[in-house]
Amino acid sequence: MQILHWLNEQRLLMLKRVKTHFVHATALFVGLSCMVWYVIPHPVIPVAIGIVPLAILITLSQPVLLGLMFIAFSFFRLHEAFPQLYSLKIPLLLSLGTLTTLAWHIAISGKLKMYASKELNTFYAFFALVVIGIPLASNIGEAIAYFKNIYVKIGIMTPALAWLLTDLKHYRNTLIMITVSGCAVAFVTLMNKINGIGLVEETRVTVGRELGSVLGDPNDLALVLLFPFSFTISIVMTPGLSKKVRFVGFLAAIAIFSAIIATQSRGGLLGIMSAVGVLAWRRVQSKALLFIGGGIVMAILFVAAGISGRKSGGAAEEGLDASAQGRLYAWEAAFLMAVDNPISGVGINNFYFNYFFYSPHWDGLNHAVHSTWFGVLGETGFLGLIAFMVMTLTIFFSAKRTTDVVMQKREIYPPVIRCISEGLYSGVIAFCVSGTFLTQGFTWPIYILTALTASVARYVALQEADNTQKRNQSNHDAGNEGDENTQENVKRVPPYGSRRR
Repeated sequence: MQILHWLNEQRLLMLKRVKTHFVHATALFVGLSCMVWYVIPHPVIPVAIGIVPLAILITLSQPVLLGLMFIAFSFFRLHEAFPQLYSLKIPLLLSLGTLTTLAWHIAISGKLKMYASKELNTFYAFFALVVIGIPLASNIGEAIAYFKNIYVKIGIMTPALAWLLTDLKHYRNTLIMITVSGCAVAFVTLMNKINGIGLVEETRVTVGRELGSVLGDPNDLALVLLFPFSFTISIVMTPGLSKKVRFVGFLAAIAIFSAIIATQSRGGLLGIMSAVGVLAWRRVQSKALLFIGGGIVMAILFVAAGISGRKSGGAAEEGLDASAQGRLYAWEAAFLMAVDNPISGVGINNFYFNYFFYSPHWDGLNHAVHSTWFGVLGETGFLGLIAFMVMTLTIFFSAKRTTDVVMQKREIYPPVIRCISEGLYSGVIAFCVSGTFLTQGFTWPIYILTALTASVARYVALQEADNTQKRNQSNHDAGNEGDENTQENVKRVPPYGSRRR
């Protein structure tokens, strides 16, 4: 406790010094800028020097904006969807800015409060198992490279995003960011489909395939689009939002839906049905009608997506199609990897490179696992799979509990909270369903869902505690007022026998 007290004193002292010596710091900055321009007499230098203060100001004053933009570029890969942005290294700049603002607001200003929650604790446990498995990986170089380039960012930004988003305005901005980013990727997807750009198997659309983007795989592209689809459907179905907002959400949902259809991903179709079905479950009284209608819609979607025309998994293949058979072989290989390495698995991002050694059905090519659960099993072992499933179940029940609370008390919680709560709940279920056929274990969706679920659950819990306190205070005040009235009435009653007979 004394150490924490001393650290807090040092933080306050440093903050006071920064405010006190602002003029000196400015003079020092100007002097250093002049020296740099003198040493490097290039016309770009004064422009860069003029931008630096503005960049510092935005970095320190807009932590939520930086965090959301970092998620937009890291998860939605906007710089790969729009190649003109690729050379600007925007994700790197945003990651540096986000780390800077986190360090400042946690260690110096104290505006950002860290907290623990069951959702984040389960994430920490799984993240620790992944880290422990890196030196035990069969290909340590690949494990370190993936961890350094992608997973360490997930490890930092998952709790950071939960700590950053604490206000109603933050959740509104989150919905806007998810919707706009999803529409941007959907627009590029549909344009590629129309123009025949980046098609695989002649019919399945991709984005940024020439750049080696994650979106270059139609299944992964469907996964990325499925995340904003859950939230746009929630926007459409949330009463209380303005008609203009719901109409924009409807247009966004149509665009994203069309883009998912263009990928011809069966996992994407299952995810669509799951997301819509969860929201419809609360609104349709007849469950039998819901199941019948859902089956009919699923058949229509299967035909509309042209699944039967796919080269792999299409109607031309007899019996169990090659796509499904390949998945079964990959899942068998993942299970054998876990049996051989039950504690640590073969290591993160090592399934593909170990397929040859563990698959009894070698066809001359390594294959992806095409399953979140088996992917986690093969790369982190049985212990990692248990931790991952505990994390998933924790956020599922947390999202369900939060949604139940806000939907039962519609008069207390604003439409934005109800919208993002239902979006998270449907998103988790869509992840669990589509995750059976899509590789999502070590990519952004489940971790963004974890962060947002932890944040919204804490917001609702604090609101419930505040409402309970106000209700208790109101009852206490009412009780005191009743006692005062009783005492006043007692004073007004004359003593026994004082009246004249």
